[in-house]
Amino acid sequence: MGSGAGLPGIVIALARPDLQVTLIEPLQRRVDFLIEATQGLEIEVLRGRAQEIKLQAPVVVARALAPMDRMKRMLWHLVQPGGTLLAMKGENAAAELEMAPGGELHEIQLPDMELARVISLSKRAK
Repeated sequence: MGSGAGLPGIVIALARPDLQVTLIEPLQRRVDFLIEATQGLEIEVLRGRAQEIKLQAPVVVARALAPMDRMKRMLWHLVQPGGTLLAMKGENAAAELEMAPGGELHEIQLPDMELARVISLSKRAK
């Protein structure tokens, strides 16, 4: 969501070519950039706002989109039953976790990088 420069979607597609990756971006100039940047990769680029998108996925990833409560309202319909919303967050991730009852905070330390924080929120299967 709000793919901007293609992160993390392009990286996910490169690391896991077995996955279907769709980038969603509302701004046409960024969509044009993403289409060019993903040439030769199996990545779908859609123009639109989250609220307008009708598809669902087993995993929806968002980075720097909105506070967790608002992000869930915006994106939850995109997560298929049994799926997961992954929210890449900054230093305030623990505080944002309180806005996502049932969510889990994952802190990941990568070599020579800042601590990465991801909140995962799973949708129950019907």
